[in-house]
Amino acid sequence: MDGRRRNPYELTHDTPVYVISVAAQLSGLHPQTLRQYDRLGLVSPDRTAGRGRRYSARDIELLRQVQQLSQDEGINLAGIKRIIELENQVAALQARVAELQDALDGAAATMRQREAAVHASYRRDLVPYQEVQQTSALVVWRPKRQQQQPD
Repeated sequence: MDGRRRNPYELTHDTPVYVISVAAQLSGLHPQTLRQYDRLGLVSPDRTAGRGRRYSARDIELLRQVQQLSQDEGINLAGIKRIIELENQVAALQARVAELQDALDGAAATMRQREAAVHASYRRDLVPYQEVQQTSALVVWRPKRQQQQPD
């Protein structure tokens, strides 16, 4: 949810508003076919308190997709059910990836802010260390001999 309260009378793509006869007419299928799809779990509409089916616009699209896969592609109902399950799984995974990407972006922004705060806290009176060039010159150290003092 986006934090705002929804209007209970607002119609969305998922609002169940169509009775089975209207859903059948909109999808081009027989009402008995819709009942069969519901029993098989292909398209499961919401139910009223009296157990009547109520279809949403999304359900109508799904009914049309089932019909297209069955009629035009020749896929059996078990195959169609598996396709729908896999499409739902892909959609859920894509939503999860988007959620994780948002979390990652937030963490990266926080890290950049913290890094900037650390850089801002550096002392400015210090001189950066520069590494001395190494040479191959050889320096020999010879201690001075101590002179013996007379007794």
